Amino acid sequence: MAYIRRKPIYVLIIPRFQDIFHSYFAGEIAKGVNLAASRLNVDILVHIVDRQDHSEWLDPTLLDRRHVDGILFADIDRDINVVKRSIMKGMPTLVLNNAFRDPINYISIDNYEAAYEVVEYLIELGHTRIATIAGDLHTQAGQSRLDGFHDALNKHNIKIPDAYVKNGDFLRTPARAAAEQLLKLKERPTAIFAASDVMALEVMDVAKSRKLRVPQDLSLVGFDDNPINLTSHVRLSTVAQPLVEMGRVGLERLYQISHGKARLPVKEVIRPALIKGQSAVSIRHS
Repeated sequence: MAYIRRKPIYVLIIPRFQDIFHSYFAGEIAKGVNLAASRLNVDILVHIVDRQDHSEWLDPTLLDRRHVDGILFADIDRDINVVKRSIMKGMPTLVLNNAFRDPINYISIDNYEAAYEVVEYLIELGHTRIATIAGDLHTQAGQSRLDGFHDALNKHNIKIPDAYVKNGDFLRTPARAAAEQLLKLKERPTAIFAASDVMALEVMDVAKSRKLRVPQDLSLVGFDDNPINLTSHVRLSTVAQPLVEMGRVGLERLYQISHGKARLPVKEVIRPALIKGQSAVSIRHS
């Protein structure tokens, strides 16, 4: 019987988000990966993994070059060891949404600079009482956005109370609770940077319930440029991050790595863009 060469197979590993099949991040990454897969004529195996227990992220079958040609991590919850394990097994590996000093292949978004730019924008509008609802700090993206927020304030010698920093984990319910806490403060912030659009829209809804107007009473900036913004009565100022592009480029580079055609290590950073909508205005106009 003649040997039939199998089609190349690449594994996309996605940490399980709340409501994973409606996750904007996961959906956009998968869209980009599939665009590249169609062009390259390869198959994609999507492996959804537990976010708390990383021990099952890589099983022996996934690390067998006879079955798999490469592994693409959508994110790693800052667990660099799971990536190193794949590399040590000789598996072509690339990580999305993270950057490393180590010789590890990655395609990342510049989350730090994007958050820094958001705060600079709010300061230019005259805001000094700026709060944030941070994302999941187990992810590099969540931590980098929080670091950018703090460093931009420090550059301008703006001190904010600890109560102005809340954690929303990129999720609706914690973000709503954080918004409630921020907007009931005696000296409430005049502006809030939410580390995702999903969380920003929760802030907008809480503000409305408290008879606060966005942007007249509260300036608000999100992150993602999520299509869910189309449902908002005020066009949200946000950061557009090219997730589809990151997924597409990620698989293309991994394909090149697996064929020995890439200069290693692959380290690419994509710059997001600040979109100035209607939800943030000069404090002098509030």
